[in-house]
Amino acid sequence: MATKARRPERRQEPLSRERIVGAAVELLDTVGESGLTFRVLAEHLATGPGAIYWHVTGKAELLAAATEAVVATIADDATDATPQQAIRDLALGVFDAIDAHPWVGAQLARTSWQSPMLGVFERIGRQVQALQVPEAAQFTAASALLNYILGVAGQNAVNTLTLRPDTNRTDFLDAVATEWAQLDPGQYGFTRNIAGQLRDHDDRAEFVAGIDLILAGITAGRQSADGAWPPPSK
Repeated sequence: MATKARRPERRQEPLSRERIVGAAVELLDTVGESGLTFRVLAEHLATGPGAIYWHVTGKAELLAAATEAVVATIADDATDATPQQAIRDLALGVFDAIDAHPWVGAQLARTSWQSPMLGVFERIGRQVQALQVPEAAQFTAASALLNYILGVAGQNAVNTLTLRPDTNRTDFLDAVATEWAQLDPGQYGFTRNIAGQLRDHDDRAEFVAGIDLILAGITAGRQSADGAWPPPSK
């Protein structure tokens, strides 16, 4: 009776820092920061925690590396783009990255002046320079853009993490808009008035509109008649 030839065992991919970080990103997307432990990560990688510690010293380093890996996927600035378009594209890249990986927003907020966000700040700053913003105002302009990007994208991530996974966005916004429309007009006149806009708004479109408002202010300041930037308040 002929015996079946034994199939060669599949060689397991060697453990590397890149593989560990990739697995951490997957787990953060599914179980969140609180669910990411070295024990869970070791089980996910079919290895022992000691092997992971050889490549990563602790959870803080792992979270930083995972965040940097996500931010690194944001496309580089197009060589033929205007400074305004390059800033819009970069801002949307950050927005979409945080939208796809909500935990990234919290990580960037904790280390907004360190790597990897420092790289984003550098890219914004170069475009601010290309807009010919006076040197004394470049930090203010770049910081305003960075803070807006982090703030809005981060808040969007908080909303995603807070709401139940099965929440219907249209139904949720309709319910909130209905509540706003019933507020006391004496105390919440503006909020009542724009309730319908909340119901129909698009998050990405509103985000880009905010970027354009900041860019318009930067451009107006650069072109002010007396050369002062920011323009003096009246």
